Amino acid sequence: MSAKKSLQERLTEDRRLVVLRLLQEMPANRSNSSVIADSLNLWGHHVSRDYVRTQLRWLEEQGLVSIEDLEGVLVVTLTERGHDVATGAAVVDGVKKPRG
Repeated sequence: MSAKKSLQERLTEDRRLVVLRLLQEMPANRSNSSVIADSLNLWGHHVSRDYVRTQLRWLEEQGLVSIEDLEGVLVVTLTERGHDVATGAAVVDGVKKPRG
């Protein structure tokens, strides 16, 4: 049995899921780090742009997004695996599983 997760761990997992779901809603499943940061803040996750960039890189390491760095702006695209995690068809430790 795993140890109980801290509030910070739960928030991080939720933020990662929110990012994946935001990308699902974007044209071509693609957005940039600035829009993602603004969207997270609008949805009640008050985080810094540096935090968002760090989480995007983590999602990239897991194969859930691909990232192109365009002069300091990260252009992020949801991968097929990321789509599966966002819909609950696949599970990745560190990303909240969507309900239902």
